[in-house]
Amino acid sequence: MAFDGITIANVVKEMRQVLIGGRIYKIAQPEPDELLLTVKTGEGQYRLFLSAGASLPLIYLTEDNKQSPMTAPNFCMLLRKHLQNGRIVDITQPGLERIVHIHAEHLDEMGDLCRKQLIIELMGKYSNIIFCDEDNRIIDSIKHVSGLVSSVREVLPGKPYFVADTMHKQDPLTVTEDAFVRTMQAAPMPVFKAAYTSYTGISPCIAQELCFRAGMDGEQPTAAFSGDELHRLYVEWKKMADAIEAGDFAPCIAYEGKKPAEFAAFPLTSYENTVSYDSMSALLEHYYAEKNARTRIRQKSVDLRKIVQTALERNVKKLDLQMQQMKDTEKRDTYRVYGELLNTYGYGAEEGAKSLRALNYYTGEEITIPLDPALSAGENAKRYFEKYGKLKRTYEALEKLTKEVEEEIEHLRSVEAALSIAVGEEDLVEIREELVQSGYIRRRGGTKKVKVTSRPFHYVSSDGYDMYVGKNNLQNEELTFKFASGGDWWFHAKKCPGSHVIVKMKGQEELPDRTFEEAARLAAYYSAGRDQAKVDVDYVQKKQVKKPNGAKPGFVVYYTNYSMSIEPDITGIKCLQS
Repeated sequence: MAFDGITIANVVKEMRQVLIGGRIYKIAQPEPDELLLTVKTGEGQYRLFLSAGASLPLIYLTEDNKQSPMTAPNFCMLLRKHLQNGRIVDITQPGLERIVHIHAEHLDEMGDLCRKQLIIELMGKYSNIIFCDEDNRIIDSIKHVSGLVSSVREVLPGKPYFVADTMHKQDPLTVTEDAFVRTMQAAPMPVFKAAYTSYTGISPCIAQELCFRAGMDGEQPTAAFSGDELHRLYVEWKKMADAIEAGDFAPCIAYEGKKPAEFAAFPLTSYENTVSYDSMSALLEHYYAEKNARTRIRQKSVDLRKIVQTALERNVKKLDLQMQQMKDTEKRDTYRVYGELLNTYGYGAEEGAKSLRALNYYTGEEITIPLDPALSAGENAKRYFEKYGKLKRTYEALEKLTKEVEEEIEHLRSVEAALSIAVGEEDLVEIREELVQSGYIRRRGGTKKVKVTSRPFHYVSSDGYDMYVGKNNLQNEELTFKFASGGDWWFHAKKCPGSHVIVKMKGQEELPDRTFEEAARLAAYYSAGRDQAKVDVDYVQKKQVKKPNGAKPGFVVYYTNYSMSIEPDITGIKCLQS
């Protein structure tokens, strides 16, 4: 699922259609490596999303807005100074490079017309957004790259801008058949790999698709194919190049089962199940929006994840040690029996004997009792009772401690699950508050509680029933014991950390089967088992759910319930609030 040069060519075509001639009305920098440009044109207002994120570099048109920080970063202020109200005069892509140039005109302080360009490089960890003057000199960039970081190219104010050619790839749009065949034959590797490693802008997905269209097995080495077969591949290659130059794109996502496998700017005929889109921007937004949001949240929750992980590892080690100590107490009842039998049969023990054979009246079997020859039978019995007493006290203490540690591990795993489903910073605030209340984090700024704005997920079933999903333990607690009524239905993944799901009854006596299934799917999806094919879900009326005294937030018990096994798939369930 590569964001390749062809995908960028498709996005550039869409940008050129609507943005050229428009004025840059607003410039925002919602994240350290993101820009959101609002462009006004004669046809309306458009938003352009730009991301130089190392894990997820993106560029597409969007209708969504993003909240900006209270104080704009320096790079954003610089762009506002130079490009605010500037007019976009051209948008270009050099060849099929993963680079976009946005050319803009604006008036400087003297009222003279100047040209600047915003260059977006979408190259994985080397991604950047660079602002240059008309002489290709860098004014500033969203990421500074010094000579200490890169020996190939410095990206710093005042430095000349150029693209470092480190891969020595060829232009796929201008290659001749003879040159193409020679390149393929010279590469000692699978033919699809030879295609995407030799030419710019070609992803493995597109390379495999071209091989498929040519009737070739892309995994076979280039040496296995004749000149005629490579000719067929070039014919498909040329068709693709002509379509790119003509701007004839057909964006689609290919699915394997219900999960998206690949996307491309052309139909993926090698897949049976594909979904077409009117624009590449719409596809990218659908495909990446949630993934991008989750990536951001993961970055912002690193500190919380580390705290939880450290505490979890510590408690798991503690539990292992305690279980070993518990194992060492298993002989306690044996020592008690030895003591009782010595009190009963000790008169038969000879002086200085090392053992005594006696009938165990609990089992009816004869056993051998080890003795200390320096002690009498009564003294040996006393010693065994002392050992028994010590191990019994140890066992009772450990039994209580292991239960506490097991509950702590379960609690931490539930926090881990909550972090995995968090969708916004407000969700992290509430999880942090829970960790503060649990003593894992010291409260910042005194004893005053933080303001919590996070709210549970709100879904509506196909039958019109409201379904609420807790995002963390505090929300689970509130949903179950403050929000829900006794007749409402309660759902939770069986023996698995996850969200409480509440289905509000409307006064009806029975809940439709379809709503039962949809609520169970929500409980399965918002649990630690969401990656499994099937998840067991318990459900019961809320009045059957109890909270034990002293239990952690969100922890409940129930003694009667129904269960179902269901797929953790929430496709088609309407969400009103996330």
